[in-house]
Amino acid sequence: MSWRKRIHIQERDHQFIFKKCVAGDFAANDAGKYAGHARERTIAPMANALKQKPLKQIGKASTTRATLPPDAALKKLLHMFLQEDLGAAGDVTSNAMIDARRQATALIVARTPGVLAGGRLVRLLAGMVKPALRVHCAARDGEQVRQGQEVFRISGSLRSILLLERTMLNLLGRLSGVATFTNSFAKQVTGTKARIRDTRKTTPGLRALEKYAVVCGGGVSHRLGLFDAFLAKDNHVAGLNPLQMSLEIQRAIGTARLKNKLKFAMVEVDILDQLDALLRLPHGVIDAILLDNMSVTMLRKAVELRNQLAPRVQLEASGGVTLTTVAAIAKTGVDFVSVGAITHSAAQIDFAMDIQTAPRKRGHV
Repeated sequence: MSWRKRIHIQERDHQFIFKKCVAGDFAANDAGKYAGHARERTIAPMANALKQKPLKQIGKASTTRATLPPDAALKKLLHMFLQEDLGAAGDVTSNAMIDARRQATALIVARTPGVLAGGRLVRLLAGMVKPALRVHCAARDGEQVRQGQEVFRISGSLRSILLLERTMLNLLGRLSGVATFTNSFAKQVTGTKARIRDTRKTTPGLRALEKYAVVCGGGVSHRLGLFDAFLAKDNHVAGLNPLQMSLEIQRAIGTARLKNKLKFAMVEVDILDQLDALLRLPHGVIDAILLDNMSVTMLRKAVELRNQLAPRVQLEASGGVTLTTVAAIAKTGVDFVSVGAITHSAAQIDFAMDIQTAPRKRGHV
């Protein structure tokens, strides 16, 4: 099982085109990437229309697998979100008050500062509601936006703009909140090799979007779900001593690799005896080990043990990580720090829509 994926991202017509090519060896590297599922993500320089300095969040290489789904899949999600708001009758207020021919321009403004995520969704929503709507982007995903900064400008049918308003603002606020909170953690580990990773503690139905937002904020993504990687946690190995656990893990991973196309194989441990047993397994059985709820002292010992027995195995710290504790955890030498809070506890960024419209013509309502 040897592969790495490189994603070259080009900007065409305001959409990212993802080109995937398989290459390389099943090997870890000094950037702390999981062997077997690392993807390098190169982003073409994107200049902010307002000359805002882009956020340096990922660099030229990262281990993320989290990209937005294809437009067809996104449109199905967005249709469901719009339908929740419109029901069978549509926007009964706007239909009664706004003439169908009335045009307007809406400014989407950040009321609070943060890292932007969700621009592609704005464009897709506008096209779904009214293809004639024109969307101008004044900022890009991954960029820091200031309080009061204009982020998008939408021009066209006022009815259509009002119809998509709340769905659009809710998504922008949620995803930008995740990106901003992730960035707060990423800044704390600057100067270490550790990267901030997400978990499966995401909002049902929004996982792909929230994991993408993590990337916009400077984090990297974990497995997408139960289907794409092997991750044995404490409940999988309950009742087994360290030796029994290592033997069972070796058997189970072998079976899983035969039946599935795994991105990586990982095991959670909470004591050093378990770690020692796993690190003594043959090379290539395990790609990474999750160190759950270990103290900083234990994490240092774990890193030393890994460096001695199996330096190619990746280590990830997890469990109750906060902005106060993450820096010390990262300095122990672990490759990743997973933080569930960046998706399950992120506060929304507040965006508002301001309508600029010509005076109403007499007889119009």
